[in-house]
Amino acid sequence: MADHDLSNRKQPAPAGWRRYAPLAVLLLGLLAFFAFDLGRYASFESLQKHRDLLVNWVNQAPVLSAVTITLIYAAVVAFSLPIASLITLLCGFLLGQIWGTIVVVVGATTGAIIIFLATRSAFGAVLRRRAGPFVGKLQAGFNANAMSYLLILRLIPLVPFWLVNIVPAMLGVRLHTFAWTTFVGIIPGSFVFVGLGNGLGQILAQGQLPGIGFLLQWQIIGPLLLLAVLSAAPIAYKRWRGAPPSGDEDVASS
Repeated sequence: MADHDLSNRKQPAPAGWRRYAPLAVLLLGLLAFFAFDLGRYASFESLQKHRDLLVNWVNQAPVLSAVTITLIYAAVVAFSLPIASLITLLCGFLLGQIWGTIVVVVGATTGAIIIFLATRSAFGAVLRRRAGPFVGKLQAGFNANAMSYLLILRLIPLVPFWLVNIVPAMLGVRLHTFAWTTFVGIIPGSFVFVGLGNGLGQILAQGQLPGIGFLLQWQIIGPLLLLAVLSAAPIAYKRWRGAPPSGDEDVASS
């Protein structure tokens, strides 16, 4: 009987370890990326070198290649690897505007959900209790209107994508709200950068390497900022009308 009670008391320990396991795997993957310098394989030089091989692969197996790239993109986002923009451009010149955008949006949303769930499982409640001033300011925005605030963060490209995946989990945002705002919010930016990828194929075909200005043109950043302003309109309207915030239903109780 005593042995039986002892075994029952020891059962919660493995559950605690399992709670941290998903995030630990993601962190180890990120560390391995830098430790083994895997970023050297994801560069404009590498794309130029292997362009013909990649194009032939997509032409011979369009469905398999699209699924594979989607899974790769999800992994890149889940592990928070700093090569998502390059993969987005890759989707543009390999898959075209429409299919490239679909692959990017589905892959990025899937990866974002993975890291969101891993963070919420491991540290959500603790981090919400011990949040610093920066997280506190973000929490005020989420409490005012979770949906509009998440859309703003997704539409503004200056906010790190990985940060917007982690902070909502810390603040208790519901999964369905996080998922659909991520999916919808990244469509405009994904469409723009995939379009740049279409032009990237022509540049690589000419043996040229694009510079950083290729990604930081005002005609690209400007429309995205405008979309972010438009998504903030509901918040501004409520403040103007003096209506109380209505986003509490989108934030789970801790």
